[in-house]
Amino acid sequence: MTARTIPGAIRRAGFGGRFRGRTTVIGLVGLGLLAVLMVIGVTVGSTQIGPADTLAVILHRLTGIDLGRTWTDATETIVWELRLPRVLTAAVVGAGLAIAGATFQGIVRNPLADPYVLGTSSGAALGAAIGILLPVSFVALQLGIVNVLAFIGAIVAALLVFRVGGAGRSGGMTRLLLTGYAVGSILAALLTMAMYVSGTNLRTIFTFLLGGLGGASWERLLVAAPVIIVACAAVVARARSLDGLLLGDSAARHFGIDVRRERGILLVLASMATAAAVAITGLIGFVGLVVPHVVRLLVGAPARRVLPISAIAGAILLVAADLVARMLGDIPVGVVMAMLGAPFFLVLLHQARTGYEL
Repeated sequence: MTARTIPGAIRRAGFGGRFRGRTTVIGLVGLGLLAVLMVIGVTVGSTQIGPADTLAVILHRLTGIDLGRTWTDATETIVWELRLPRVLTAAVVGAGLAIAGATFQGIVRNPLADPYVLGTSSGAALGAAIGILLPVSFVALQLGIVNVLAFIGAIVAALLVFRVGGAGRSGGMTRLLLTGYAVGSILAALLTMAMYVSGTNLRTIFTFLLGGLGGASWERLLVAAPVIIVACAAVVARARSLDGLLLGDSAARHFGIDVRRERGILLVLASMATAAAVAITGLIGFVGLVVPHVVRLLVGAPARRVLPISAIAGAILLVAADLVARMLGDIPVGVVMAMLGAPFFLVLLHQARTGYEL
């Protein structure tokens, strides 16, 4: 069978979508909405800046074109140095977490899976806590030891789970998920101990755990964005393998897919995107849980449709959530996402209990 038969098999398996024939239209509408939200995100704040000045500043900094300067140096600093990096970071991180979530959900064939399923959140949190407690510090490209150790912790946790759980061994994904739960529990216990002895640093650790975009900058974005973008692009390039895994291991092998190799590659890529996102923003939950599920209801299950639309929707969701967080007094964006995502998660749990399928 050829690669073209996999989407057909997915449709016959009942993984349809309400608007699966209008994926391009949905994508274009999503991009337009994202652009509008990003402009609003740059204009809204304690200092109101008009959309015209916002666009003029960005055009001037990108191309050098000056259509008539109507803004002050302070306005240019606010737009270019503070708000634009924050909005772009929200978009990139939202897209990365959404694609990671879609990847994990496809691999494990469960809509309750999220980007932190392999213990990446616990690993990142423990790494960040260790970085906060260590009596040393360094800053490179505005990334400190906390960001670096958070990235390393997330990657090490994911690789440890994959190594011990071995998705290609007996037990398959059930073994992998149980290993992830066990490793995550151990790391969470170590994190609790780190918090117990942290003293005055406890607030800093909590700030990382709640997630936020207050520390966004061009330097941090230029370090993390390539990792997220390359990992997500590589996942999209393996859409056929993800479709095959969605049908089950036996069906995937029937289509000529090396299940263990492709699953391992997809898990590593999704973990890389998650780790890079967590390293610069802290833990932001529910993006990778909510977005792929909604997108799959709209366009169906084929990864070639789900992945790009999830990236756009994830960017929209996190940019909007950050805008709400700033309007509420610059609270952590992770708190906003929890308020939005937790009720949705309860609905998913109810559907799973009543026989819901991906």
